[in-house]
Amino acid sequence: MDLADSASPIFPIMLTTPYNQGMNHPAPALSNSLLAAARAVAAVEGGQSLTEALADIPAELRPSAQALAFYAMRHWGEAIAIRRLLVQREPSSPIIGALVGLALLLLDVAMQDDASGRDPTAPLYTAHTLVDQSVQATQLQRSLVNYKGLVNAVLRRFQRERTALLAQIADDLEAQWNHPVWWIKALKKAYPDTWQSLLHTANQHPPLTLRVNLRQTTREAVQQAFAAKDIVATAFGPAGLVLDTPRPIASLPGYDQGWWSVQDAGAQLAAPLLDIKPGMRVLDACAAPGGKTAHLLELADVDLTVLDIDAQRLTRVEQNLKRLKLLRPGVKLIAESAIRTHLWWDEKPFDAVLADVPCTASGIVARHPDIRWLRRREDIAQTVKLQREILDSLWSVVAPGGKLLLVTCSIFPEECELQAQAFLARHAQAVRLEAPGQLLPTLPSAELPAGHDGFFYALFTRRA
Repeated sequence: MDLADSASPIFPIMLTTPYNQGMNHPAPALSNSLLAAARAVAAVEGGQSLTEALADIPAELRPSAQALAFYAMRHWGEAIAIRRLLVQREPSSPIIGALVGLALLLLDVAMQDDASGRDPTAPLYTAHTLVDQSVQATQLQRSLVNYKGLVNAVLRRFQRERTALLAQIADDLEAQWNHPVWWIKALKKAYPDTWQSLLHTANQHPPLTLRVNLRQTTREAVQQAFAAKDIVATAFGPAGLVLDTPRPIASLPGYDQGWWSVQDAGAQLAAPLLDIKPGMRVLDACAAPGGKTAHLLELADVDLTVLDIDAQRLTRVEQNLKRLKLLRPGVKLIAESAIRTHLWWDEKPFDAVLADVPCTASGIVARHPDIRWLRRREDIAQTVKLQREILDSLWSVVAPGGKLLLVTCSIFPEECELQAQAFLARHAQAVRLEAPGQLLPTLPSAELPAGHDGFFYALFTRRA
C-alpha cells in the first residue's frame, strides 16, 4: 500500500476567484482560501481523507487551500483544545467549526512575538487580516451567513486572552503533541525512549524524494537536468534523489519522459530485498498506486502479476507504468482481493511475493497529517486481522525456496514486528531472513536521508 507524495506549496497563493455557493457577489482572496480549507478540514473530521477532500476543491483554489489545510492538520490538537475553551456549544455546521479552528491557529501564529520559534511552514498574515477575512468567509455560502457574529467574537476574544488561553491548554496532551491521546499513549508504550522524537518528526514538513528510473536514464543525467533549472537534488542509495525544496512534481524535468517516480526513501528499500532475477514469477500484492511495482520492473525483466482489490487504484498503477515505459508483455494487472486466491491464481507458484499489506499508515503521518485524526485505536486490531488473512493466503502461492516480503508503512508493533513473529509461529516451513525490520522516521542512517517515512520489513523464505 504505497502512498505517493505530492509536493504542496508551503505558503498560500493569493487568489481572486470566489469560492461560493448560492451567492453571486465577489469576495476577497484569502476568505475564499479559508473557506475552501475549512471545507477540507471539516471533511476530515467527518471521516474523509484530506486527499479526497482537496480533490473536490476548484483547481484554482486548491494550492492555497491545501497549504492551509495541511498546516491545520499538523496543529489540529491545539486547534481543538482552544476551540473547546472558546466555543461553549459546537456549531451545527462542521464547516464553521473547522473555520474557527483554522483561523485560531493562524491567529496564534500572527500574534507570536518571537519569530525564531515559529513553524516555518506556517502561513503568515496580520491579525487584522485574519479576523476580517475569516468573518468574510462566512458570507460566501448562504448557509453560513448567520455565523458571522460567532466567528468574529471567538477570534477577537482569542486576541484579548491569548496568553491565558494558551496557559490553560499547556498540559493538554493533544494540544502539546498534535496527535490523539490514544496515539500518544501507544507510541509511549512501544517506544519509551523515542516517543517524543517520533511525535515531533510527524509534525515536520517531509522532503520530496524521487527514485530514478534506471531503465530510462541515469541519476547523473537527471541531476544535470535539474541543475539546469536551479533545482538542487542530493543523491542517496542506488537511485534516490532528495530535492532541497518540495515543488509540483509535473513541473520537474523528466516527468513526461518517465525518468523518475516519487517514492519515499524508506519505500525504496522494498523491491531490492526480494533479489529478483530475470524470468522469475513475481507477485506484487496490494500494489496501488504502483511505486514498488515500478521498482520491481526497473530491477529485472520478470513475469509480474500486479494485484489490488481497488480497480480504480489499479488504473493508477497502469498509468504510472505507462509513463515510466514499464508496461510490457509479462505484466498482468488483476483487480481482486489477495485473500481470494482461487479467483486470480493460476496454481503456478511465485518465486517472490511482495506483500505491502494494509495498515494504519502510522509511519507516514508527516506526509499525510490527516491520518492521525482519521484513525481510531480499534483500527489496529482490525488491520492486524486483515494482514494475517492476507499473509496466510499469499504464503500458499510462494514456491519452495521462494520469498515473501512483508511490508507496512506503520510504526505500531502490532502491525509490524508482532505480526511477523505471529506469522513465523503459524508457518513451520517459513524461515525468516535478514531485513531492515522497523524503520522509524526520526534520524538519517547510512542508507537513508533525514525525513524518511516509517516502514517495517520482514523477509521470509519457504523451505524447499
